[in-house]
Amino acid sequence: MKKLIGILSASLMMFSAFPQANDIDYSDLTGGLNTITTAVPFLMISPDSKAGAMGDVGVATTPDANSMHWNPAKLAFTTDDMGASMSYVPWLRALVPDINLSYLAGYRKLDDNQAVGLEMRYFSLGDITFTDVLGTTIGQYKPHELALGTSYARKLSRKFSLAISGRYIYSNLTGGQSAGGIETVAGQSIAADLAGYYAKPVRIGGQDMDLTVGLNVSNIGSKVSYTETSIRDFIPINMRLGSAVEADIDEYNKISLAFDLNKLLVPTPPITDDGEIKLGQSSDVGVVSGIFQSFGDAPGGFSEEIREINYSIGTEYWYANQFALRAGYFFEHATKGGRKFLTFGSGVKYSAFTLDFSYLVNANNDAGATNPLANTMRFSMIWNFGAMEEAN
Repeated sequence: MKKLIGILSASLMMFSAFPQANDIDYSDLTGGLNTITTAVPFLMISPDSKAGAMGDVGVATTPDANSMHWNPAKLAFTTDDMGASMSYVPWLRALVPDINLSYLAGYRKLDDNQAVGLEMRYFSLGDITFTDVLGTTIGQYKPHELALGTSYARKLSRKFSLAISGRYIYSNLTGGQSAGGIETVAGQSIAADLAGYYAKPVRIGGQDMDLTVGLNVSNIGSKVSYTETSIRDFIPINMRLGSAVEADIDEYNKISLAFDLNKLLVPTPPITDDGEIKLGQSSDVGVVSGIFQSFGDAPGGFSEEIREINYSIGTEYWYANQFALRAGYFFEHATKGGRKFLTFGSGVKYSAFTLDFSYLVNANNDAGATNPLANTMRFSMIWNFGAMEEAN
């Protein structure tokens, strides 16, 4: 009881520390919006079709080669000795035709308790023509961004694993062109992920199920700068927490349900007027300070902090472990970006090879609301080499 009272007291103290601005209307200064922006947002794009068809859930779903993105701690629970995946995502096709994301990932089990993973993410922004103030063409360039990562996962018990990942990030958006008389450079950063995964058989309503819980704090890394000046931007440090349950209905049918929460661990922009901060806190802080500050710096107080959490829910059905149907929903508050979409997809598995597809539908019913992600398709292929050896 003493411990419970202590926890409740600490929680109340934490909530009382949030800015008490829930009844303050600052829409005249912001238009009602206060979105959080970062450099290299391509790191947050869901690369694989399985998660893409389930509303972008993945921190606690079944382990596979794409776990490097969602939760590297899941790699320690993979059943095959080695696997790989390849994904292709045509991006923002409603706006431009030549932006796309390519993703390669793989893992290798060292023994029953350890695994290592690798990933490569390449984001192409298509062709861009640079012009001067008079409109004269001064160059042609293909902006691109790249991330290379590796991870190590280890089981600490039969039910729990931890993982750490390292990642190199390269972002070249201008090809060295000058902007406003200032020379530009490619942005670079080094980042890390810290992740955990818990899996346990449970019995719910007389049905045997597998319960999993996952947590991944990703992209903990240095800020990015595109010029030689002191202006530097946060990368998308993100906390993803989720859970999933999976049940075998009978010998041929299996179904799972997953739920994820996401929050960016970067400072919320303060409300300013004539350069003076009226509400909130300065976002010009270091990486570690920014992570802790992100839990209580929203100008609108605790209610705005809650609005900064994105929700994802998805379900997956397998028949005979050969054919899958998936669906999901993603929600982001209107003042933080307003992304709301439904997702659908399917998968076909043959021996050790799986082909997945997903499709995204805009679900924002606000008047005049559009979603540049509408009609986004993803394609993924997964190889489980251990299963291939068994088949041979």
